[in-house]
Amino acid sequence: MGVMPWSAARAAELIEQYRSQAGPCLPILHALQEEFGHVPSEAVPMVAEALNLSRAEVHGVVSFYHEFRRTPPGRHVLKLCRAEACQSVGTDRLAAEVKAHFGIGFHETTADGKLTLEPVFCLGNCACGPAAMLDDRVLGRVDLKKIEQHLARHVAEERKA
Repeated sequence: MGVMPWSAARAAELIEQYRSQAGPCLPILHALQEEFGHVPSEAVPMVAEALNLSRAEVHGVVSFYHEFRRTPPGRHVLKLCRAEACQSVGTDRLAAEVKAHFGIGFHETTADGKLTLEPVFCLGNCACGPAAMLDDRVLGRVDLKKIEQHLARHVAEERKA
């Protein structure tokens, strides 16, 4: 994820790029998040003005859809599946363990900025639950130890780069 620092000029370019589409609000918000890693609060009034919406309407869209972040993510994003198949094989217990171990809840980032925890509803890996996704890699039959191992591997790969 190549996250760029906030730039009002770049946000304006993205808004302009998508504003002529039918139903442009979601594509604009997705583009902003892709560029900046989240939907910056500074962008909300810009989107509202461009689309002739109130700030509250744009904020409502951002807060309604769980995929939109209002704060920058950590260097790594762990998504835990919360769907029924994974719940039946212990994802609730796993979520509690992960939250306690890293000291964060869903939609939160560790104090060191290393990890953001997000819930997701079905990763399409139902036969291998509990399922998780670390960054862009789907993991199956995970437990806390396996998550720690994969996270350590990602951190080690970062250091090599």
